[in-house]
Amino acid sequence: MYLKKVEGPRAVTLPDGSIMTKADLPSETTRRWVASRKAAVVRGVLYGLLSEEAALTSYKLSEDEFKEWVRAVSLHGEAALKATSVQKYRQF
Repeated sequence: MYLKKVEGPRAVTLPDGSIMTKADLPSETTRRWVASRKAAVVRGVLYGLLSEEAALTSYKLSEDEFKEWVRAVSLHGEAALKATSVQKYRQF
């Protein structure tokens, strides 16, 4: 079996004991960002599956947008990533 050489780890273990692989990340052609896809990218970066720079370029995200996702998750959990919850969790 041949394994393609990739940058960084192939899988990481999350604090709840589950394993996250690059296959668990959304497709690079994602256009509709639901909360679960945003959360997967944030988890991937926070736990070292991919670098922040790689996430920004792969998913064509702005640095501000990604930082907002991370801030929302750290303050209010993954529910804050839902589009319907933005105003509820927004900090001015």
